[in-house]
Amino acid sequence: MGNAWRPVPEGYLPIEDHGLIGDGRGSALVGRDGAVSFMCVPRFDSPPLFCSLLDRHNGGNFLLSPEGVRESRQHYVEDTGVLVTELRSDTGIVEVTDAFLLNRGAHLEHDAPAGTGELIRRACVIHGSVRLRVKVHPRGGGHFVREHSGWQMTCSRQQLTLQLSSSRALPAADCTLTLSAGEELWLAVRWSRPRGQPQGPTGRDGIEDTVRVWRRWTSQVVDDVPRSDLVRRSAITLKLLDHVQNGAIVAAPTSSLPECIGGDRNWDYRFAWVRDAAYAVFALRRIGLPMEAGGFLSWVLSAAQRDGRPRVVYDIDGRPPAPEVIDEQLEGYRGSVPVRWGNAAAEQVQHDVYGEILDCAFQWAATGARLDSELWDRLVTLAEHARTAWESPDHGIWEVRTQGRPFTYSAAMCQVALDRAARLARRLHLPGDPDTWAAEARSLTGRILRDAWDERMNALTEHLGPGGGLDASLLALPLRRVLPADHPRMVATTQAITDRLGAGGGLLYRYLPRESPDGINQPEGAFVLCSFWLVDNLAGQGRTDQASELFDTLCSYASPLGLFSEQIDPADCSFLGNFPQGLSHVGLISSAVILARTQRGVRPELSTHAWFD
Repeated sequence: MGNAWRPVPEGYLPIEDHGLIGDGRGSALVGRDGAVSFMCVPRFDSPPLFCSLLDRHNGGNFLLSPEGVRESRQHYVEDTGVLVTELRSDTGIVEVTDAFLLNRGAHLEHDAPAGTGELIRRACVIHGSVRLRVKVHPRGGGHFVREHSGWQMTCSRQQLTLQLSSSRALPAADCTLTLSAGEELWLAVRWSRPRGQPQGPTGRDGIEDTVRVWRRWTSQVVDDVPRSDLVRRSAITLKLLDHVQNGAIVAAPTSSLPECIGGDRNWDYRFAWVRDAAYAVFALRRIGLPMEAGGFLSWVLSAAQRDGRPRVVYDIDGRPPAPEVIDEQLEGYRGSVPVRWGNAAAEQVQHDVYGEILDCAFQWAATGARLDSELWDRLVTLAEHARTAWESPDHGIWEVRTQGRPFTYSAAMCQVALDRAARLARRLHLPGDPDTWAAEARSLTGRILRDAWDERMNALTEHLGPGGGLDASLLALPLRRVLPADHPRMVATTQAITDRLGAGGGLLYRYLPRESPDGINQPEGAFVLCSFWLVDNLAGQGRTDQASELFDTLCSYASPLGLFSEQIDPADCSFLGNFPQGLSHVGLISSAVILARTQRGVRPELSTHAWFD
C-alpha cells in the first residue's frame, strides 16, 4: 500500500481514490480531493445524502479542502476505520481526519449499535496558510436554519433533519475560512442517536474513543498470514459492511458504479446477498472473528422463515429490497447510465442459497456453537428443498438476466446443503435422515462430473448438459469441498479457465458473455474474487510457488488504502464496479489463510477438517 503524493485530477476521481468510513449502520466514501462523495445514513440503503460520485454537478457533496489544491494522499489510522486525507496547495498543507464516531464502550463483535450517529471532520493546517473551502450541499439541496452551535439542515429528499456544528462560526454552508499552521476546524454532522443513548464525546475525544474501539476489535485478527496488513484492512472493510444490529452484511456500500465505463452494468449493491454474507462470515471466522457467523445465521434464517423460503438478497431488515428503479436525474459516474436504486435480483431464483446457509451453520457449529431444535428444524427444511431444487433452472451466481439454466455452481451448492446436513446430523446426533442426504450428495457430485463435463473444452462448464461456456465460479467447488482441488477434472477445469478466461496479469473474467449469454450485451472488467479463487486452487494442487506469486500480484492491485472494488479493468488496472466490494476482500483473506497453512504443511481448514472424516 503506497502513500505517495499524487495530483488531484479535474472531474471524477478514479474509484480507487476513495476511502470508506462508517459505523455499522451507514457509511460514506471520502475522496482524495477532500469531498464526501457518497454517503448514506442512517442506513446503508437510505437515499444518499451526498452522491457526487454519481453526478459531480447535481449529486451533492461535503467538501473540506484548501483552495487551489494540487496534490493529495490518504491513509487510515492504523488498524481502524478512521481516515486521514492530506491535501497540498501552493500555500500550505491541510490534514483532514474523517470518522463515523463510535461509542467509547462499544464492542464491534456484539450485535448492538456501536455508532453515535455522527460524522466528524477535522481539518488541521500542518504547514503554511490556506483558504479552506467548506461546502455542505446535500443532494436535492437542504433548508438551513442557523442554531446557536451551527446549522439545522433539513433535507426533504432524504427525509432527514441533521445538525451541522463547527468549532468556528460558519457564515454559510458554503464558505471559505483562512487558517494558518497549527489551526484547526472541527465539523460534525449528526443525524440520529439510538434511543436511550446519552450524548457522547465529540471532537478529539470522540476520535480517540473510536480509534480505541476499532483497535480492540482488530486485535483479535490473526497476523501469521502473508500480507497481514491487507488481511487486517480487509477484515475492517468487511466489518464496515456489517450491519451491527443484526448480522446482515451488505455486498458493497455504493450503487451504480459501472462494470464498464459508459455501459449500463450498473447495480445497487447496498443490500445483503445470502451468498456474499456467507462467504464473508466464513472468511472472518478463519482469521479469529467467529461471532459474526452466529449473527448472520440468525438473521438469514429469520428472513427465510418470514417468506417461507430463502431469497437471494434482502435489505438489512431481512425484507425484500426496494424495487429496482432508474434515477434519470443523475448522469452516472463518468457518464455511465442508468443509475439504479433497488435491485431486481430480489425476484430471481438462485438455488445456491441452500448450500450457503447450511455451510455457514456447519462452520459455526464447528466452533462449538449450539444448534437448538428450532434452528435445526429450519436447516432441515432447507436441506429437503435442496434435494430437488437443483433439477430446475435458476439464474445462477452471476444473476443473469436471461431465462434460467441448470447452473453447475447452483447444483454444487445444493450438494453442499445435503452434505452439511448429513454431517451435522451425524456429528451432533440431530434428528433427520443423514444417510439419504449423504447418498444424494454423492449422487449429485457424480452428476456434476458427468453432465457438466465438456470433452471438447476439457473442462467442467457453467451448466449441466451440453452447450455451456466456461465459468470461473467453478473454481469455488474445492473451497466448498464439492470436489478436491487435485481431482483430475478440477485440475483440467482450472487450466481451461486460466487459458480461456485469463485477462492478463493474473486477472480473470468470470465468463465470456458471447459464450455464456447474460442478457446484457456489453463487456465488463476482470472479477477480482475469481483470481483469488485461482490462488486457492493452485495451492490445493500443490503448486504453492505459483499460488504465492499470483497472490502477490493480486495484492499489488489494491488501492493505496488497501481496498478493492468488484472488478479491475485489465487495460489500465483501474477499478470498476461497486466499491469497496466485500467479496473481493473475502477472497484476499481466504487466500492468505490457505497460503499460510499450506506453507506450514497444515490443512487449510483445521477447525472443520475432523468433521469431514
